[in-house]
Amino acid sequence: MIHFNRSIPYNTLPSLPPKVDLETKAILLKVISASRGLAKLNGAIRKLPNPTLFIDTIHLQEAKASSAIENILTTHDDLYQALVSETAFENPETKEVLRYKEALWLGVERMKSRPFLTTNLCIELVQAIKGNTAGIRHGEGTTLSNPFGEVIYTPPSGEEDIREKLAAWEKFVNEESSLDPLIKMALMHYQFEAIHPFADGNGRTGRILLFLFLKQTGLLELPAIYLSEYIIQNKNDYYRHLRAVTEKSDWEGFILYILDMVEQTANHGLNRMDQVMDLLKETNEQVRMRLPKVFSKELVELIFRLPYTKRQSLTDAGLGTLKTAGSYLSALEKAGFLTAKKVGKEKLYLNTELMRILENNALE
Repeated sequence: MIHFNRSIPYNTLPSLPPKVDLETKAILLKVISASRGLAKLNGAIRKLPNPTLFIDTIHLQEAKASSAIENILTTHDDLYQALVSETAFENPETKEVLRYKEALWLGVERMKSRPFLTTNLCIELVQAIKGNTAGIRHGEGTTLSNPFGEVIYTPPSGEEDIREKLAAWEKFVNEESSLDPLIKMALMHYQFEAIHPFADGNGRTGRILLFLFLKQTGLLELPAIYLSEYIIQNKNDYYRHLRAVTEKSDWEGFILYILDMVEQTANHGLNRMDQVMDLLKETNEQVRMRLPKVFSKELVELIFRLPYTKRQSLTDAGLGTLKTAGSYLSALEKAGFLTAKKVGKEKLYLNTELMRILENNALE
Protein backbone atom coordinates (compact mmCIF):
# COMPACT_ATOMS: atom_id res chain seq x y z
CA MET A 1 0.00 0.00 0.00
CA ILE A 2 1.31 3.47 -0.96
CA HIS A 3 1.78 5.67 2.09
CA PHE A 4 -0.56 8.68 1.98
CA ASN A 5 1.34 11.94 2.38
CA ARG A 6 -0.76 14.22 4.59
CA SER A 7 1.33 17.29 3.71
CA ILE A 8 0.79 17.22 -0.06
CA PRO A 9 -2.42 18.73 -1.55
CA TYR A 10 -4.80 15.87 -2.38
CA ASN A 11 -5.37 16.91 -5.99
CA THR A 12 -5.61 13.22 -6.94
CA LEU A 13 -8.81 12.85 -4.86
CA PRO A 14 -10.83 10.29 -6.88
CA SER A 15 -14.33 11.10 -8.12
CA LEU A 16 -17.38 9.29 -6.76
CA PRO A 17 -18.49 6.56 -6.54
CA PRO A 18 -15.44 4.73 -5.16
CA LYS A 19 -14.47 1.39 -6.70
CA VAL A 20 -15.17 -0.66 -3.57
CA ASP A 21 -18.06 -2.74 -2.28
CA LEU A 22 -20.55 -0.21 -0.90
CA GLU A 23 -23.26 -2.75 -0.14
CA THR A 24 -21.67 -5.07 2.40
CA LYS A 25 -23.96 -7.06 4.65
CA ALA A 26 -23.20 -4.76 7.61
CA ILE A 27 -24.02 -1.65 5.56
CA LEU A 28 -27.27 -3.04 4.15
CA LEU A 29 -28.47 -4.12 7.60
CA LYS A 30 -27.70 -0.65 8.96
CA VAL A 31 -29.46 1.00 6.01
CA ILE A 32 -32.64 -0.85 6.97
CA SER A 33 -32.62 0.31 10.60
CA ALA A 34 -31.59 3.89 9.73
CA SER A 35 -34.29 4.14 7.05
CA ARG A 36 -36.86 2.79 9.49
CA GLY A 37 -35.91 5.46 12.04
CA LEU A 38 -36.20 8.23 9.45
CA ALA A 39 -39.56 6.91 8.21
CA LYS A 40 -40.98 6.90 11.75
CA LEU A 41 -39.79 10.47 12.34
CA ASN A 42 -41.16 11.63 8.99
CA GLY A 43 -44.51 10.01 9.76
CA ALA A 44 -44.65 11.69 13.17
CA ILE A 45 -43.90 15.09 11.61
CA ARG A 46 -46.78 14.63 9.16
CA LYS A 47 -49.16 13.94 12.05
CA LEU A 48 -48.23 17.08 13.98
CA PRO A 49 -51.09 19.58 14.24
CA ASN A 50 -48.59 22.24 13.16
CA PRO A 51 -45.59 20.59 11.44
CA THR A 52 -43.46 23.74 11.58
CA LEU A 53 -44.08 24.22 15.32
CA PHE A 54 -40.70 22.92 16.55
CA ILE A 55 -38.56 23.61 13.50
CA ASP A 56 -37.08 26.89 14.76
CA THR A 57 -36.10 25.24 18.03
CA ILE A 58 -34.55 22.21 16.32
CA HIS A 59 -32.66 24.43 13.89
CA LEU A 60 -31.24 26.47 16.77
CA GLN A 61 -30.13 23.33 18.57
CA GLU A 62 -28.52 22.04 15.37
CA ALA A 63 -26.85 25.41 14.80
CA LYS A 64 -25.49 25.40 18.36
CA ALA A 65 -24.14 21.84 18.10
CA SER A 66 -22.72 22.20 14.59
CA SER A 67 -20.93 25.38 15.62
CA ALA A 68 -19.65 23.73 18.82
CA ILE A 69 -17.91 21.11 16.67
CA GLU A 70 -15.85 24.06 15.37
CA ASN A 71 -15.31 25.31 18.96
CA ILE A 72 -17.81 28.17 18.54
CA LEU A 73 -19.59 27.99 21.86
CA THR A 74 -22.73 29.65 23.22
CA THR A 75 -25.58 28.72 25.57
CA HIS A 76 -29.19 27.74 24.85
CA ASP A 77 -30.33 30.68 26.94
CA ASP A 78 -28.28 33.25 25.02
CA LEU A 79 -29.41 31.80 21.70
CA TYR A 80 -33.13 31.74 22.42
CA GLN A 81 -33.03 35.21 23.99
CA ALA A 82 -31.10 36.62 21.04
CA LEU A 83 -33.67 35.27 18.59
CA VAL A 84 -36.62 36.88 20.40
CA SER A 85 -35.11 39.98 21.99
CA GLU A 86 -34.51 43.31 20.29
CA THR A 87 -31.58 43.89 22.62
CA ALA A 88 -28.30 43.85 20.70
CA PHE A 89 -26.30 40.73 21.57
CA GLU A 90 -22.61 41.48 21.21
CA ASN A 91 -21.42 37.91 21.79
CA PRO A 92 -19.73 37.01 18.44
CA GLU A 93 -20.24 33.28 19.05
CA THR A 94 -24.00 33.77 19.46
CA LYS A 95 -24.12 35.86 16.28
CA GLU A 96 -22.23 33.19 14.34
CA VAL A 97 -24.56 30.42 15.56
CA LEU A 98 -27.60 32.49 14.54
CA ARG A 99 -26.07 32.95 11.09
CA TYR A 100 -25.78 29.17 10.80
CA LYS A 101 -29.51 28.86 11.52
CA GLU A 102 -30.24 31.49 8.86
CA ALA A 103 -28.06 29.59 6.39
CA LEU A 104 -29.99 26.39 7.08
CA TRP A 105 -33.30 28.15 6.42
CA LEU A 106 -31.81 29.71 3.28
CA GLY A 107 -30.92 26.25 2.01
CA VAL A 108 -34.43 24.94 2.73
CA GLU A 109 -35.96 27.88 0.83
CA ARG A 110 -33.61 27.45 -2.13
CA MET A 111 -34.50 23.74 -2.34
CA LYS A 112 -38.18 24.64 -2.80
CA SER A 113 -37.52 26.39 -6.11
CA ARG A 114 -34.56 24.28 -7.26
CA PRO A 115 -34.25 20.93 -5.48
CA PHE A 116 -30.62 20.29 -6.37
CA LEU A 117 -27.36 20.62 -4.47
CA THR A 118 -25.02 22.83 -6.50
CA THR A 119 -21.69 24.60 -6.17
CA ASN A 120 -23.48 27.95 -6.23
CA LEU A 121 -25.75 26.85 -3.37
CA CYS A 122 -22.69 25.80 -1.36
CA ILE A 123 -21.20 29.25 -1.89
CA GLU A 124 -24.46 30.91 -0.81
CA LEU A 125 -24.53 28.78 2.34
CA VAL A 126 -20.96 29.53 3.39
CA GLN A 127 -21.48 33.24 2.76
CA ALA A 128 -24.56 33.17 5.00
CA ILE A 129 -22.66 31.24 7.69
CA LYS A 130 -19.69 33.58 7.65
CA GLY A 131 -21.59 36.80 6.96
CA ASN A 132 -19.18 37.76 4.18
CA THR A 133 -18.55 37.28 0.45
CA ALA A 134 -16.45 34.13 0.80
CA GLY A 135 -15.84 32.11 -2.34
CA ILE A 136 -13.86 29.09 -3.52
CA ARG A 137 -10.29 28.90 -2.17
CA HIS A 138 -7.81 30.09 -4.76
CA GLY A 139 -4.46 30.06 -2.98
CA GLU A 140 -2.22 27.33 -1.70
CA GLY A 141 -1.09 26.60 1.83
CA THR A 142 -4.34 25.32 3.33
CA THR A 143 -3.72 22.44 5.73
CA LEU A 144 -5.75 20.80 8.49
CA SER A 145 -3.94 20.16 11.77
CA ASN A 146 -4.72 18.35 15.02
CA PRO A 147 -4.58 20.08 18.45
CA PHE A 148 -0.85 19.29 18.63
CA GLY A 149 -0.14 21.23 15.43
CA GLU A 150 0.54 18.13 13.31
CA VAL A 151 -0.74 18.27 9.72
CA ILE A 152 -3.38 15.56 9.30
CA TYR A 153 -4.69 16.47 5.84
CA THR A 154 -3.95 18.85 2.98
CA PRO A 155 -6.99 19.35 0.71
CA PRO A 156 -6.78 19.95 -3.04
CA SER A 157 -5.35 23.34 -4.03
CA GLY A 158 -6.02 25.68 -6.94
CA GLU A 159 -9.46 27.19 -7.64
CA GLU A 160 -9.78 25.57 -11.07
CA ASP A 161 -9.06 22.09 -9.70
CA ILE A 162 -11.40 22.62 -6.73
CA ARG A 163 -14.20 23.75 -9.06
CA GLU A 164 -13.68 20.69 -11.28
CA LYS A 165 -13.97 18.43 -8.25
CA LEU A 166 -17.11 20.25 -7.06
CA ALA A 167 -18.65 19.89 -10.54
CA ALA A 168 -18.04 16.12 -10.41
CA TRP A 169 -19.45 16.05 -6.84
CA GLU A 170 -22.53 17.97 -8.00
CA LYS A 171 -23.10 15.55 -10.88
CA PHE A 172 -22.84 12.53 -8.57
CA VAL A 173 -25.19 14.01 -5.96
CA ASN A 174 -27.95 14.93 -8.39
CA GLU A 175 -27.89 12.08 -10.91
CA GLU A 176 -30.05 8.96 -10.65
CA SER A 177 -28.30 6.07 -8.92
CA SER A 178 -29.00 2.51 -7.87
CA LEU A 179 -27.27 3.24 -4.56
CA ASP A 180 -29.45 3.61 -1.49
CA PRO A 181 -29.83 7.37 -0.78
CA LEU A 182 -28.34 7.04 2.71
CA ILE A 183 -25.20 5.36 1.34
CA LYS A 184 -25.02 8.08 -1.30
CA MET A 185 -25.36 10.72 1.44
CA ALA A 186 -22.34 9.33 3.26
CA LEU A 187 -20.28 9.39 0.06
CA MET A 188 -21.23 12.93 -0.85
CA HIS A 189 -20.52 14.15 2.69
CA TYR A 190 -17.01 12.68 2.72
CA GLN A 191 -16.25 14.08 -0.73
CA PHE A 192 -17.33 17.61 0.15
CA GLU A 193 -15.25 17.58 3.32
CA ALA A 194 -12.26 16.18 1.41
CA ILE A 195 -12.51 18.86 -1.30
CA HIS A 196 -12.68 21.46 1.49
CA PRO A 197 -13.57 24.19 -1.00
CA PHE A 198 -13.63 27.19 1.36
CA ALA A 199 -11.10 28.87 3.59
CA ASP A 200 -13.51 28.49 6.54
CA GLY A 201 -16.99 27.12 7.20
CA ASN A 202 -16.58 23.80 5.33
CA GLY A 203 -17.75 21.62 8.22
CA ARG A 204 -20.86 23.66 8.90
CA THR A 205 -21.71 23.92 5.20
CA GLY A 206 -21.23 20.15 4.84
CA ARG A 207 -23.61 19.46 7.72
CA ILE A 208 -26.30 21.71 6.23
CA LEU A 209 -25.90 19.76 2.98
CA LEU A 210 -26.80 16.57 4.89
CA PHE A 211 -30.18 18.09 5.82
CA LEU A 212 -30.80 19.34 2.32
CA PHE A 213 -29.93 15.95 0.80
CA LEU A 214 -32.47 14.25 3.10
CA LYS A 215 -35.05 16.75 1.86
CA GLN A 216 -34.00 16.39 -1.79
CA THR A 217 -34.41 12.61 -1.66
CA GLY A 218 -37.76 12.79 0.17
CA LEU A 219 -36.42 10.92 3.20
CA LEU A 220 -37.35 13.81 5.50
CA GLU A 221 -39.78 16.49 4.43
CA LEU A 222 -38.76 18.98 7.12
CA PRO A 223 -35.21 19.12 8.50
CA ALA A 224 -36.48 18.18 11.96
CA ILE A 225 -33.43 16.21 12.98
CA TYR A 226 -30.43 17.14 15.07
CA LEU A 227 -27.47 15.42 13.36
CA SER A 228 -24.61 17.39 14.90
CA GLU A 229 -25.60 16.17 18.37
CA TYR A 230 -24.27 12.74 17.37
CA ILE A 231 -21.05 14.12 15.88
CA ILE A 232 -20.32 16.13 19.02
CA GLN A 233 -20.66 13.03 21.18
CA ASN A 234 -18.60 10.95 18.73
CA LYS A 235 -16.28 13.67 17.42
CA ASN A 236 -13.01 11.71 17.52
CA ASP A 237 -14.62 8.80 15.66
CA TYR A 238 -15.97 11.20 13.02
CA TYR A 239 -12.53 12.54 12.15
CA ARG A 240 -10.93 9.11 12.50
CA HIS A 241 -13.36 7.64 9.95
CA LEU A 242 -12.85 10.55 7.55
CA ARG A 243 -9.08 9.99 7.66
CA ALA A 244 -9.51 6.22 7.24
CA VAL A 245 -11.37 6.77 3.96
CA THR A 246 -8.64 9.11 2.71
CA GLU A 247 -5.69 7.01 3.80
CA LYS A 248 -7.02 3.41 3.67
CA SER A 249 -10.16 3.57 1.47
CA ASP A 250 -12.14 2.33 4.48
CA TRP A 251 -15.52 3.38 3.17
CA GLU A 252 -17.45 0.80 5.18
CA GLY A 253 -16.45 2.29 8.54
CA PHE A 254 -17.43 5.82 7.50
CA ILE A 255 -20.72 4.77 5.91
CA LEU A 256 -21.66 2.80 9.05
CA TYR A 257 -20.84 5.87 11.15
CA ILE A 258 -23.14 8.10 9.06
CA LEU A 259 -25.92 5.48 9.08
CA ASP A 260 -25.69 5.16 12.85
CA MET A 261 -25.80 8.96 13.13
CA VAL A 262 -29.03 9.02 11.11
CA GLU A 263 -30.60 6.16 13.06
CA GLN A 264 -29.69 7.47 16.51
CA THR A 265 -30.70 11.07 15.85
CA ALA A 266 -33.96 10.07 14.13
CA ASN A 267 -34.96 7.85 17.06
CA HIS A 268 -33.92 10.49 19.53
CA GLY A 269 -35.73 13.21 17.58
CA LEU A 270 -38.91 11.14 17.69
CA ASN A 271 -38.54 10.67 21.45
CA ARG A 272 -37.95 14.40 22.00
CA MET A 273 -40.92 15.26 19.79
CA ASP A 274 -43.13 12.91 21.83
CA GLN A 275 -42.02 14.60 25.05
CA VAL A 276 -42.71 18.09 23.71
CA MET A 277 -46.08 17.01 22.28
CA ASP A 278 -47.07 15.48 25.62
CA LEU A 279 -46.11 18.74 27.36
CA LEU A 280 -48.02 20.76 24.74
CA LYS A 281 -51.13 18.63 25.23
CA GLU A 282 -50.91 18.87 29.03
CA THR A 283 -50.36 22.65 28.87
CA ASN A 284 -53.35 23.04 26.55
CA GLU A 285 -55.57 21.20 29.03
CA GLN A 286 -54.22 23.06 32.08
CA VAL A 287 -54.50 26.54 30.52
CA ARG A 288 -58.02 25.78 29.25
CA MET A 289 -59.09 24.65 32.70
CA ARG A 290 -57.29 27.24 34.85
CA LEU A 291 -57.31 30.27 32.55
CA PRO A 292 -60.39 29.91 30.34
CA LYS A 293 -60.50 33.65 29.48
CA VAL A 294 -56.89 33.54 28.32
CA PHE A 295 -56.87 30.16 26.58
CA SER A 296 -56.63 29.69 22.84
CA LYS A 297 -54.96 26.89 20.91
CA GLU A 298 -52.96 29.50 18.98
CA LEU A 299 -51.64 31.12 22.17
CA VAL A 300 -50.41 27.84 23.66
CA GLU A 301 -48.78 26.84 20.36
CA LEU A 302 -47.02 30.21 20.26
CA ILE A 303 -45.33 29.70 23.63
CA PHE A 304 -44.04 26.36 22.30
CA ARG A 305 -42.62 27.74 19.05
CA LEU A 306 -39.51 28.88 20.94
CA PRO A 307 -38.71 28.72 24.66
CA TYR A 308 -38.84 32.54 24.93
CA THR A 309 -41.68 34.78 23.80
CA LYS A 310 -42.78 38.39 24.32
CA ARG A 311 -45.78 40.66 23.82
CA GLN A 312 -44.83 41.59 20.26
CA SER A 313 -44.76 37.91 19.27
CA LEU A 314 -48.43 37.62 20.27
CA THR A 315 -49.51 40.78 18.46
CA ASP A 316 -47.58 39.71 15.33
CA ALA A 317 -49.57 36.46 15.44
CA GLY A 318 -52.85 38.39 15.60
CA LEU A 319 -53.62 37.46 19.21
CA GLY A 320 -54.45 40.97 20.37
CA THR A 321 -53.02 44.40 21.12
CA LEU A 322 -49.81 44.85 23.10
CA LYS A 323 -51.92 45.51 26.21
CA THR A 324 -53.97 42.34 25.69
CA ALA A 325 -50.83 40.31 24.90
CA GLY A 326 -49.21 41.61 28.08
CA SER A 327 -52.21 40.57 30.19
CA TYR A 328 -52.17 37.07 28.61
CA LEU A 329 -48.47 36.59 29.34
CA SER A 330 -48.80 37.95 32.89
CA ALA A 331 -51.66 35.54 33.56
CA LEU A 332 -49.60 32.62 32.21
CA GLU A 333 -46.68 33.73 34.39
CA LYS A 334 -48.79 33.98 37.55
CA ALA A 335 -50.21 30.52 36.88
CA GLY A 336 -46.66 29.09 36.60
CA PHE A 337 -46.63 28.28 32.89
CA LEU A 338 -44.03 30.95 32.08
CA THR A 339 -41.20 32.72 33.91
CA ALA A 340 -40.60 36.43 33.24
CA LYS A 341 -37.06 37.64 32.59
CA LYS A 342 -35.79 41.17 31.94
CA VAL A 343 -33.39 41.40 28.99
CA GLY A 344 -32.23 44.95 28.45
CA LYS A 345 -35.41 47.04 28.52
CA GLU A 346 -37.60 44.14 27.39
CA LYS A 347 -39.51 41.59 29.37
CA LEU A 348 -39.26 38.08 27.91
CA TYR A 349 -41.24 35.05 29.05
CA LEU A 350 -39.61 31.63 29.28
CA ASN A 351 -41.43 28.33 28.86
CA THR A 352 -39.32 26.65 31.54
CA GLU A 353 -40.60 23.10 31.01
CA LEU A 354 -39.94 23.28 27.28
CA MET A 355 -36.41 24.58 27.94
CA ARG A 356 -35.85 21.75 30.42
CA ILE A 357 -36.68 19.14 27.77
CA LEU A 358 -34.44 20.85 25.21
CA GLU A 359 -31.46 21.24 27.53
CA ASN A 360 -31.61 17.85 29.26
CA ASN A 361 -32.49 15.70 26.29
CA ALA A 362 -29.06 14.64 25.08
CA LEU A 363 -28.43 11.47 23.09
CA GLU A 364 -28.16 8.42 25.33
